[in-house]
Amino acid sequence: MRTVLRAGATNGLGKMRDPYTVLGLSKTASAADIKKAFRRLAKAYHPDQNKDDPKAKEKFAEANQAYEILGDEKKRAQFDRGEIDAEGKPRGFEGFGQGGFRPGGGGFHYEFRQDGRSGGSGGGFDAGDIFADLFGFGGGGRTGGGGRHQRPRGEDVVATASVSLEDAMQGAKTRVILPTGKTLEVSVPAGIEDGKQIRLKGQGQPSPAGGEAGDALVTVRIAKHPFFRIEGRDLRLDLPITLYEATLGGKVTAPTLGGAVELTVPPGSNGGRTLRLRGKGLPGGAGAQDGDLYVTLRIMLPAESDPELADLMRKWEKDKRYNPRDALR
Repeated sequence: MRTVLRAGATNGLGKMRDPYTVLGLSKTASAADIKKAFRRLAKAYHPDQNKDDPKAKEKFAEANQAYEILGDEKKRAQFDRGEIDAEGKPRGFEGFGQGGFRPGGGGFHYEFRQDGRSGGSGGGFDAGDIFADLFGFGGGGRTGGGGRHQRPRGEDVVATASVSLEDAMQGAKTRVILPTGKTLEVSVPAGIEDGKQIRLKGQGQPSPAGGEAGDALVTVRIAKHPFFRIEGRDLRLDLPITLYEATLGGKVTAPTLGGAVELTVPPGSNGGRTLRLRGKGLPGGAGAQDGDLYVTLRIMLPAESDPELADLMRKWEKDKRYNPRDALR
């Protein structure tokens, strides 16, 4: 596909302006300055970005012609010495076509192909690298379908979905409002970890140049649970036990996401001891290993004071005194 831009007395351009003026540069501008200025104008006035603005096409053609002169080291030197004019024509031969321009009608004919190359003379000028970078055109942007060029895709958008721990374990559907205003139902897979992302193909911003839409990246956050704390796929639980359960040991009931289980407390267990229940964390899914549940024992005294217990402790203080903090010295 080629975009043909014509300029002349009939479209307001008339005689080509000084290329330095077109690009907004001085004659001392470096090659990098010239390229940067052209990139800015090309991006602003490219025909594919301004389909309903005919003046943008004129400005785009003018910027292309300016860069064809100044972006080519040889042509720039010829222009600076006064050997060629702003259209690339030798001085004194203004009535004859040169380079990418053709005589006729007091104007010029400029052809721009989507591969970024001018339709005029060779002359070493090639803006393909710039247009490939800006718009996805150029050799690297070709698809396998009959030489068509890949257009730039739309921007991705981000959103957050909050689910309960139970839903994260079992899998569920939840509704998410995207920055675009669209509301979607998202399938949360069983065993998903806190902070993981779900990619929704094509649900992002549309492409401004007619390419494919961007994606929606939904970050899953697991809501705080009243009992369990999440560490990746593992869960942690503080389990209150009595003084006599810690001293004598025994079986106690402990909650898990899959229901209550019996947990064996070894005799003489200290507060802070952690017991491991394998596979009682979040499910692995897709061949991954299931998480575990780590239960930390917390010794609790009776809610009301007990004179008998107080007497026993005073006896212990006197006859069986010990210091559990010796290791901290």
